[in-house]
This record gives sequence, C-alpha cells and structure tokens, in this order.
Amino acid sequence: MSRQAERSEATRAKLIAAARKLFARRGYGDVGTEEIVTRAKVTRGALYHHFEDKRDLFRAVHEQVEAELTETIATQLAAAGAQDPIEVLIGGMRIFLDACTDPELQRVALMDAPAVLGWAEWRSVEERYGLGLVSAALEMAIESGSLRPQPVRPLAHVLLAAMSEAGMLIATADDPEATRDEVESALIALLEGLRS
Repeated sequence: MSRQAERSEATRAKLIAAARKLFARRGYGDVGTEEIVTRAKVTRGALYHHFEDKRDLFRAVHEQVEAELTETIATQLAAAGAQDPIEVLIGGMRIFLDACTDPELQRVALMDAPAVLGWAEWRSVEERYGLGLVSAALEMAIESGSLRPQPVRPLAHVLLAAMSEAGMLIATADDPEATRDEVESALIALLEGLRS
C-alpha cells in the first residue's frame, strides 16, 4: 500500500472511530458533522472525500459494528467447542443476546440503523453478517441429523428475524438485562423445538 493510500485509510478510520463514539453516546440525530471532524482531527473536506454524507458515514459505522459482532460470535463459538449443532445455535444466540445489552450496539445497530438506513438496507446488512452464521449452523444441524431435512434459507430467515426482534426488545426495554433473560428462554424453546 502506498503512503498516500495508508494516510487515506488512516483518515477514514479516524472518521469512523470518532463518529462511532458520538453516535453510540448520543444517537445519529444529535451528532453533527462538524463535531465528528473536530473529534477526528480532520477537515470537513476529508469527511466528504471519504463519505457522501453523514448517513454514508453512519453506514460505515453500522457495518463495522455488525462485522465485529459476527466475528465475536464466531470466535466465541469456536472457543467453546460445542459439538451438538443445536447447542452451537443456542450458544450463538446467547452471545448475540449478551451483545444486545451493550449500549453501543443497542444505539447503533438496533435503534438508529433501521431509522437512518431504512428497514430494507438495515435488514440487508443484518443478513449479510448474521444470516451466514445462522445458515451454517442450520446446515450442520441438518447434516448431523439434529434437525429434520428442510430448506435452510427460509428457516435461517425466520430464526434471524426472531433474534432481531429479541434484540429490539432488549434495546428498548427499561431493564435490558431482565428482558435479555426473558427472550433467551423463548428463543431456546424455539430452537429446541426444531430438534429431530
């Protein structure tokens, strides 16, 4: 990578990091671009060189949050070493629900992203990251005989939607921790009901 490309990437990373902190703390609507560039210690021109507008910068922040969440789930599942595919699904779901109690994830991915990006784009990002993990776990479960043979895609979409709704309940609850425990029970019952 050339020095110019490295500087450009560093500037982009500064903008995303600054915006992420501000969006997580106060929400998209209460953060202005001037505050973002001041915190990132870059010019307004640098912001518009890398991003079309504030919404485009938010999109990059949201993608980063989703990518990190997916990586966390995959890493923790690998470390846990569960053998039963249903237990892998339950483990991934628990990690996701734990993450939904984090104020940054709540604000950026669950509350602001659907409103800022629109439902279709928010859902597309969610599918790009979460759907792959859910689909892979379902395929393993079917191949191992833990689940009866069935089309994976529709089932993966239904499970992803159930987990998204659970995340929304947690994010908007007066007591996110208690709500997290309540929705976990419901999701585990759903997953256990899928066993062969």
